[in-house]
Amino acid sequence: MKYRKKPVVIEAFKYDGDLSNNEGDFYVPLWAEKAYEEGILIFRGTDLFVKTLEGEMLVSLDDYIIKGVQGELYPCKPDIFGATYEIVE
Repeated sequence: MKYRKKPVVIEAFKYDGDLSNNEGDFYVPLWAEKAYEEGILIFRGTDLFVKTLEGEMLVSLDDYIIKGVQGELYPCKPDIFGATYEIVE
């Protein structure tokens, strides 16, 4: 059998190595700021990890952090993200 992915709208941002500016102000979506404050997005040294349904995953520079349809967070490599998602106007 073949299956097609259902069209869903997700929220995401591209990780650039930080979540806040030099003054400590967050520049990521509010849901990502909340996830950081709740310990779902975790820095260990300079590495960022995200607690997912499958366990903790390392977020690499330029990965996208996606908020799924049930509010779950997970990282996605840029090439996979580009092949799977497009901007919604």
